[in-house]
Amino acid sequence: MTELYIKPVPGLTVRDPDTYEPLAVNGEKKPCTGFWLRRLKDGDVVAVTAGTSKKGADK
Repeated sequence: MTELYIKPVPGLTVRDPDTYEPLAVNGEKKPCTGFWLRRLKDGDVVAVTAGTSKKGADK
C-alpha cells in the first residue's frame, strides 16, 4: 500500500479515523486510503513533501 505525506490546512483539525488523534500540524505519513483521498479532494488536507522545512532557507 502506498503512503501519503499530508498535513491539515491552517485552522482545521483533522482526526485520524483509526486513532482519533489529530493529524500533526507539520504533517505525517498516512496510508493511501479512501478516507485520506477524500480529505485531499475536499481540501481538508494538503499533500506535502516529506521533510520539507522553511527553516534555514538559503538566501
